[in-house]
Amino acid sequence: MQGETISRDFPAIDAIIKKYGERKEFLICILQDIQARYGYLPREDLERVAEKLGIPLIQIYSVATFFKAFSLRPKGGHTIQVCLGTACHVRGAERVLSKIKRDLDIDVDETTKDMNFTLKTVNCLGACALGPIVEIDGKYHGNMNTTKVESVLKKYSTKMKE
Repeated sequence: MQGETISRDFPAIDAIIKKYGERKEFLICILQDIQARYGYLPREDLERVAEKLGIPLIQIYSVATFFKAFSLRPKGGHTIQVCLGTACHVRGAERVLSKIKRDLDIDVDETTKDMNFTLKTVNCLGACALGPIVEIDGKYHGNMNTTKVESVLKKYSTKMKE
């Protein structure tokens, strides 16, 4: 389960690696499968991949940190993305972001202690007319302002900071 210490299931990791013929050129596919299994890329698993494929750990980290789809830390049950594109920015996206950070007591790219939320920012969500916009788990919340933040977050959690 995400957020707790997991005893590493190396037979499962080995099976993922074996599925791709233990070939270096399938590193991205291997990392995708590991992330699909655990929700992030645990260090111990990356060390195992490096050992099994015979490549330096730093090379694996280079790939894992280059692609935004990969995470080296556990993510919360809900991912919040705040658009900071120009249209959203001029309509107050920074104030909305600040309110979310205060309410959840986290910063961008962090996860709440209860593993309920992970906060991200993006440059554009492609819904400029609805800005500022906050996307949570694929659902868009448009015309967002600081007074709407708490009620939107409560839809996803009853454990809001008082």
